[in-house]
Amino acid sequence: MIEIEHLSKVFQDKNGRVVALEDVSATIRDGDIFGIIGMSGAGKSTLLRCLCLLETPTEGRILLDGKDLSALRGEELRTARRRMGVVFQGYNLLMQKTVAENVAFPLKLDKYDKAAVAARVTELLELVGLADKAQSYPSQLSGGQKQRVALARALASNPGVLLCDEPTSALDPLTTQSVLELLQNINKKLGVTIVIITHELSVVQRICNRMVVIDESHFVEQGDTAAIFENPQSSIARLLLGKKEG
Repeated sequence: MIEIEHLSKVFQDKNGRVVALEDVSATIRDGDIFGIIGMSGAGKSTLLRCLCLLETPTEGRILLDGKDLSALRGEELRTARRRMGVVFQGYNLLMQKTVAENVAFPLKLDKYDKAAVAARVTELLELVGLADKAQSYPSQLSGGQKQRVALARALASNPGVLLCDEPTSALDPLTTQSVLELLQNINKKLGVTIVIITHELSVVQRICNRMVVIDESHFVEQGDTAAIFENPQSSIARLLLGKKEG
């Protein structure tokens, strides 16, 4: 599904050159719930922004179904982006629009007719358990409900991949559990590949079948989640897992 090949991202600021990602490679397979975990500032969010082409990689390639995303232009690029739904940290909901209008927004941008929009919005709100909140506004919702609206909106265009940036970081433990169960349901029911950027070990352990550990702009470990938790090879993974050195 997604192949990350020797990807690097370098920024220039007033202090000079800042390397956010350096020569990282990984394969995210169809149907994976794939975790990308690391400390703050390790490069996780930059990677997500590269994956959805909000940032252009400095070097390397991102292949989606064999197509190099950075080489696409115009309608080909727009079509590829529709294959990826994104849930940003902080929800990014439109506060002056109802829940239904938030979910409908990407469909209206794609010029779906009114009947198709209404049917899709109803379907998605039922999927995320918010059918009774269609006419509510974001300010009337809890954090967990806002996250569910953000998920529904990200799924509106029927993407094959869902990218989630810290999807549970602002949620209490019970709400976190319900959101993770929803993500698992989306993965199984819709066959959507899910990529989760997080610093929370419990999130990765709970639902991710495969993972990478990122540290100081590098992938230092990757593979099956259970194997990494059982026997972490990198010092940062051992630190995150509370394993003693040696």
